[in-house]
Amino acid sequence: MSHLRRIRRRLPRLSSAQAAAMALVGVLGAVSAAAALTGHTGTATATLAVLVSATLAALLLLFRRLAGVQRTGLAAQRDLRTTVEEMQRRLVAAVERERLTAGDRHLELADAIARVKQVTDRKAASAQVLGLPREFEATVQLFQGFVPRAPMPSSGDFALNPTDLLELLHLIRTRQPRLVLELGSGTSSVWIAYVLEQTGGRLVSLDHDAEYARRTRAVLAAHGLTEVAEVRDAPLTPVTIDERDYPWYDPDALADLHDVDFVLIDGPPAATGPDARYPALHVIEKRLADRATLVFDDAGRKDEQAALAAWTERFEGLTREGEILGRHAVLSFARPPAMAVAPG
Repeated sequence: MSHLRRIRRRLPRLSSAQAAAMALVGVLGAVSAAAALTGHTGTATATLAVLVSATLAALLLLFRRLAGVQRTGLAAQRDLRTTVEEMQRRLVAAVERERLTAGDRHLELADAIARVKQVTDRKAASAQVLGLPREFEATVQLFQGFVPRAPMPSSGDFALNPTDLLELLHLIRTRQPRLVLELGSGTSSVWIAYVLEQTGGRLVSLDHDAEYARRTRAVLAAHGLTEVAEVRDAPLTPVTIDERDYPWYDPDALADLHDVDFVLIDGPPAATGPDARYPALHVIEKRLADRATLVFDDAGRKDEQAALAAWTERFEGLTREGEILGRHAVLSFARPPAMAVAPG
């Protein structure tokens, strides 16, 4: 009895309909076998036919069940694919949200940095605002000296501001040089030319930038100042001083100049290299008049301070007078009699 129970547990569980179908098949099989054994051939054949029909019906039912299972599997696959795609969309959306959030945080950080920069620049901006009345007053005084014959170029930024221009032009008026050499042309060239037109002097400006020189020449022509001022192209070339090469204006542009009694050193720009203006006095010293004035722009910068110190130590007769509002250094040059240079 216990052996039969173990067999029953090992068999798959059947529904009541499946059990009845199996019982019917068993009965039909037994009837067919009994009829065949007892010589009732017709009964055996009929019973066998019923059995085959039942078997075919069971197979059809099985096929229908399998088709249903297949349809269920396909539907499950579709549902799974839909679920996976939905998860992918949600994942992409989450990543995109994180990316946008990171971008927003980056913008917030950049904005915070900009605000910090504004705060740190506030003192400088305040100084500029406080200096506006002074610059306005200087502009009025500049135009009181003469009436321009064309629109004047703007000042500020890389050009001299009105206050610096006013001090520079006052220096030229009081010292009345005959030949002014300007290293680096621009706005100041026009203002200086107007003053020299009144005092009877002449201006020669050098510029390493051919396009900038062309524009300065055009402005001078518009003001009718070409008889007083000229701008020469002087590309940067290596100038050797104490076995070191410096990019400086081509010395050939100065070949015909002598007795220069006023020099404005406003170039080359610092961007052309370190100690960009150091070669100036080494190159032009022999072309200076026995007495000359030198104005050194941006004298507060490190390289310019080093050049001033080296010049005053090296060149006899060169002394520093002072500064124009802290931006320009003014130097006087008086050639010692023993070192006087013969004209030509």
